[in-house]
Amino acid sequence: MDSSTNVLNWFEIPTTDIERAKKFYGAIFEIEMSDFPIGDLKMAMFPYAPGSGKLGGALIQHEMYEPRDNGVLIYLNANPDIQTVIERIEPAGGKIVIPKTQISPDIGYMAVFTDTEGNRIALHAQN
Repeated sequence: MDSSTNVLNWFEIPTTDIERAKKFYGAIFEIEMSDFPIGDLKMAMFPYAPGSGKLGGALIQHEMYEPRDNGVLIYLNANPDIQTVIERIEPAGGKIVIPKTQISPDIGYMAVFTDTEGNRIALHAQN
């Protein structure tokens, strides 16, 4: 792998109720999620353009996936303003775990929340 290749290219967020999770993420990011079932695996994809070189991901509901609040932590893009996304979390049914916190002036800000499924997820933005 050369240094210009992203090590991470896809993520999956486990759900126990994919419709509830779609509603939550749709509300906090003001997006539409596309259903993409594969057999008995329910999947709802975050907006992304295949082949663009940008990271893609999905919500997943299947017996082999279990939401967790202490596993791997992924950071979702909250640009242009992290506070706008943070303010939508609790009304949509989530819980703020770490409020907006500056990492550094160059790197920007982060926050951590628990979604409606019990997953711990982080946000990152420059502002």
